Amino acid sequence: MTAAEIYEKLKAKFGEAISALDAESPDPFIVVTKPDRLVELAEFLRDDPALDFKSLMCLSGVDDGEKLSVVYNLCSITKKHRFTIKVEGLDREDPHCPTIEKVWPTGNWHEREAYDMFGIFFDDHSDLRRILCPDDWEGWPLRKDYQVQEFWHGIRVPYPTGADPDRGRHAYLDIPERPYPPAQQVDDIDMETN
Repeated sequence: MTAAEIYEKLKAKFGEAISALDAESPDPFIVVTKPDRLVELAEFLRDDPALDFKSLMCLSGVDDGEKLSVVYNLCSITKKHRFTIKVEGLDREDPHCPTIEKVWPTGNWHEREAYDMFGIFFDDHSDLRRILCPDDWEGWPLRKDYQVQEFWHGIRVPYPTGADPDRGRHAYLDIPERPYPPAQQVDDIDMETN
């Protein structure tokens, strides 16, 4: 199915609970405008035989500087199609989104990572706790307004050699990109073996 066909099927069932299809994106997507229907939508995407989205490839938290979002990248291996759904506009001060771990069990770890890095709470999650940072870490490291704590249990939080940025700024701001060597051309490879 094409993204437009998937969208038409979803629009017929969920109506105003989803936005218009953004087909211009490299990964066509819809926005779930009524997050309380997210689990119902996810179950339909998984269980409908024509859609068959049995695989949650990725779940990502996003911070646009004002609001938080969750992006779900889905795949149907049997039908050979992909689709993306988003829940946008979560409140920065108390971001909540329904869990989808009962629909796609791999969502358990993905939601824990989004919680750990962005502070997004997934309601009714079976084990919502930090997965990358220590349990007593302060703040949400991938938020745009994150301020790195200077010390953790009396240990100075490290920075790249020679860098000691202002603690009120993001730790990785102004670190230059490392240049990568140019890709080797196929014509440059010696195919003869001795």
